[in-house]
Amino acid sequence: MKYLCLVYQEEKEEVNVPKDVIEQAKRDYWAFTDDIQKSGNYVGSHGLQHTDQATTVRVRNGKLSTTDGPFAETKEQLGGYFLIEAKDRTEAIQIASRIPSAKWGSVEVRPVWSQTGK
Repeated sequence: MKYLCLVYQEEKEEVNVPKDVIEQAKRDYWAFTDDIQKSGNYVGSHGLQHTDQATTVRVRNGKLSTTDGPFAETKEQLGGYFLIEAKDRTEAIQIASRIPSAKWGSVEVRPVWSQTGK
């Protein structure tokens, strides 16, 4: 079954993180990605640009409106995702717990609808 692991962290705190810590986090991400590719759990992943590059789109009564930034103002922002394959929710949570940002942010694990709707 496929699970989407949504990675959240505080964008505004990034400026306070020492460069060596950022470099270590990058190495940790590369190692994590390599590991789940080798294990067969990896389906895909991408990091996202900051929320100041986002646009929220709505259509109400046929009229398009856009707003700069994300829809919800939250402490943590969506920074990227991993799409993984896991045998069940327990395995998906175990894999998500190894995502480096889980140490300073949060990771939401959500099953993906299959094409059959199950």
